[in-house]
Order: sequence, then structure tokens, then C-alpha cells
Amino acid sequence: MALYEHVFLSRQDISNQQVDQLVEQYRGVLEANGGSVGKVENWGLKTLTYRINKNRKAYYTLMNIDAPSAAVQEMERQMRFNEDILRYMTIRVEEHEEGQSAMMQKRDDRPRRGGREDRGDRGPRRDRDDDRPRRPRDNDSE
Repeated sequence: MALYEHVFLSRQDISNQQVDQLVEQYRGVLEANGGSVGKVENWGLKTLTYRINKNRKAYYTLMNIDAPSAAVQEMERQMRFNEDILRYMTIRVEEHEEGQSAMMQKRDDRPRRGGREDRGDRGPRRDRDDDRPRRPRDNDSE
């Protein structure tokens, strides 16, 4: 059997319990066709980049699947008919990731781009040299 990562987006106006019911429904479809579901991650309600069927937000869910391709095709066929599912994507992988996916990791654990630590040992930023003579201002009294 092949390994898959499956992500689906469900409508924003359904509850978390209904999202869990969708997961259990499709788990049943996979198991009936000889497959199994490993890790399931609910990524929560997130804002979409563009509207899909008049929805601005969606519940994201990841499922790690170990199943034959016929089982995955049947699950995707049933997802096409479900009006609560906005989009789905299934990708075949060589192995499943251990631990949390990248979406579930805290932002502090991720490397940052262009932070202070990237400057090296140069010290604080200087906008001007301190040795340069200052021009007197109008309100400076000498």
C-alpha cells in the first residue's frame, strides 16, 4: 500500500464536531476499502487567500493515509459530492513525518529571515558617525 498526505478544507460555518465527523466518515471509507488513517491534525479555522464558494475562511485538516489508490480515489469521489468540503489535495509521499507538521509547530521554533542574529558581530546599527561634527541648530545656545 502507498502512503499519502491528504489535506481538506471545510466550510467555515460548520462546527468542530462536524469537522471531526467528516474525518470519521472518510476514515470509514478508507478502512472499508483496505486502508488506514494514521495521524490526523486539525489546523483550525484559517483565512483563505481568495474566496472559495463565498467563503473567506475554512477549517484545514491533515490526514496521513496508508491505503491502496482505489480507496483514496473513492474517498475523493465522495468528497466531490459533499457540500461541506471546499477543496482537497492528496499527495503521495515516501514516508510520513514524525511529530507535528510544519503548520502545527510554534512560530518561535521556525528560523527567521533577516533578524538581528544575521548581522553577525557588527553591533548596533549606526545611522551616522559620532565623530562627525554636528551642525548647530537654530535653537542651540552657545
